[in-house]
Amino acid sequence: MTQMRKIETTDLIEATPAPRPPQRRVLLLQGHPSRFWRDLGDGLKASGATVFKVHLCLADRVFWHRRGGQSYRGRFSDWPAWLESFIKAQGITDILYYADRFPYHVAARAVADRLGIAAWVIEFGYLRPDWITFEPGGMNAYSTFDRHPDALTARAAQAQEPDLVTRYAHPFRTEAVNEVLFGLLAVFGRPLYPRYRSDLIYWPVLDYLSWIPKLLLSARADRRARQIEDRLVSESAAYFLLPMQIEADYQIRDNSPYASLEDFVNEVICRFAHHAAPEARLVIKLHPLDSGLENWAARCRRMARAWGLSHRIDILRGGDLATLLKHAQGVVLVNSTVGLHALRLRVPVMVCGAAIYDIPGLTHQGSMASFFTAPDPVSPDLLSIFLRALSTLQVKGSFFSPEGRRAAIAEIVARLQPAALSDQVISASRQRWRTNMAAPTVNRLAPTSKGNEIVT
Repeated sequence: MTQMRKIETTDLIEATPAPRPPQRRVLLLQGHPSRFWRDLGDGLKASGATVFKVHLCLADRVFWHRRGGQSYRGRFSDWPAWLESFIKAQGITDILYYADRFPYHVAARAVADRLGIAAWVIEFGYLRPDWITFEPGGMNAYSTFDRHPDALTARAAQAQEPDLVTRYAHPFRTEAVNEVLFGLLAVFGRPLYPRYRSDLIYWPVLDYLSWIPKLLLSARADRRARQIEDRLVSESAAYFLLPMQIEADYQIRDNSPYASLEDFVNEVICRFAHHAAPEARLVIKLHPLDSGLENWAARCRRMARAWGLSHRIDILRGGDLATLLKHAQGVVLVNSTVGLHALRLRVPVMVCGAAIYDIPGLTHQGSMASFFTAPDPVSPDLLSIFLRALSTLQVKGSFFSPEGRRAAIAEIVARLQPAALSDQVISASRQRWRTNMAAPTVNRLAPTSKGNEIVT
């Protein structure tokens, strides 16, 4: 079972600012599979920063598409020592990476912490769809974001109301092509990078081939999903929504107490069957980027039969998420950003993993059983404060849209300028992370279903 780390809410720690060089010397590790990383490198160089790039696999090298860069072809066990030597030799001030739980990046953050330099994660935004996360170190369970009410209020007071109007496109075709190209280059570039340790749990070729039947049947599946959706709305049905995540997602693998996504779904179905009102339904919406390799629809139906819930469950591949959220009694999830969408609609949310928005006053703080009977309401005032505070970890933009890339990169470059960086805050963030990693795990809800037996 993957163990969660507790996100502490310690206050900012006073730290003596250390002298910083006048310009940044930035190391880029593995980036997002798009043009974003190369454009970010260009933007940093234009600002006066010195940029270094380390390639871990052929995909890194091809997507960088710039001269320079250094390939690391050593063993993963030797990576921390090699990286530390590289950082010292080049005088690196900042490390940037995409996907904070990628093993090479986990090691890089530890090295950065030991050497006292800044590490930054760039990821899809907590706020969706056209925001990008730019956060010190890591996300969710590994975030240094201080969620104490006083800290949130102080941070929110210095931030503007976030622009939640969608302004930049997120084309699925572009995302899919880039993902496939990156994955295939990493696989077939193995002779050039024989010791590269991939973090994928499925062989990419098999994963991509499994999309073919899904794409062929997607129109029919979406029509069926919208018919069920229309029926739920027209009948004013009482239902709870379970938005599925992806088995391979690090939010499941490393920010969750569950050994697998199936364990989570099984627990939800079990608790719902035993505690929800008899007239209530459970709606499971499959993730739009799920390839179909796991056949979650069949697995969910099998679990529903085991718990006697077949007549009260709907499984959707498609449909409109906003409509489903708007009419739901509540949303139960591991830690998906769908939770933030639900909160913005004032829909109660139950978080079963580690999520940055899992705060008393925003999400349900009791058991799953109590959530299905009397979910905690959302505090509008706290939500407003939280969203403003959270926006300080976000930049408006997109990995895929040219305009969105330009907007996001300009903001990231501005935030990396020496005048914009606070050594005191960076040092305090690093100290909070050390505290979090040393703290014992505290889970409000541990998985309790074992087969068809309920453990109380």
